[in-house]
Amino acid sequence: MNQKLNILRAGVLGANDGIVSVAGIVIGIAGATTDIGTIFIGGIAGLIAGALSMAGGEYVSVSTQKDTEEAVINKEKLELTNDYQGEIEELAGIYKEKGLSDRLAKEVATKLMEKDALAAHSEAELGLKLNDFANPWQAALSSLVSFTVGAILPLLAILLLPAGIRIWMTFVVVLLALALTGYVSAYLGEAPKRNAVLRNMVVGMLTMLVTYGVGTLVGA
Repeated sequence: MNQKLNILRAGVLGANDGIVSVAGIVIGIAGATTDIGTIFIGGIAGLIAGALSMAGGEYVSVSTQKDTEEAVINKEKLELTNDYQGEIEELAGIYKEKGLSDRLAKEVATKLMEKDALAAHSEAELGLKLNDFANPWQAALSSLVSFTVGAILPLLAILLLPAGIRIWMTFVVVLLALALTGYVSAYLGEAPKRNAVLRNMVVGMLTMLVTYGVGTLVGA
């Protein structure tokens, strides 16, 4: 369940990044020009570049994490091969630190290692479960999809709304979407919801104001 919640929370945050990034781009371009074709091209370019960047970054990050986890597991295998008795004492020491008596800690360590020495050490010493490594391709795809879904919202808003209300209504739509993603991410993380919503909205508002100001200056 925790793993599923983490994936869902990562998806919400990816969508949040898509909303803020593309909203900043299209609002900035709209500040410089009213040409809908230019806004469309800029928005699409930002969506594609952002989605691929997020996916690539997530793939590299998770791959590095997976490589590190596999390396420490392999190191643990070597230690078990070279000093099995010493590893029993080490595992017993971990359980003694958790409050077990010397005798009980030694008994637990011995029994667990008789069943699966590598799994016992991986979970107690390293906090890792065997064959439960993060999947970099899954992480990359999740980021790609979530960023794209989030980015589509401000892009559609600014393209479909009438010219007279295009910019300020896009502001409103984006802020409402950010309020939702802030609430959902806080709910999933069991964090204070009000702070998360306000923080999300303020960051989005500042992003759009800055890019709109730059676009207005460039287009002047």
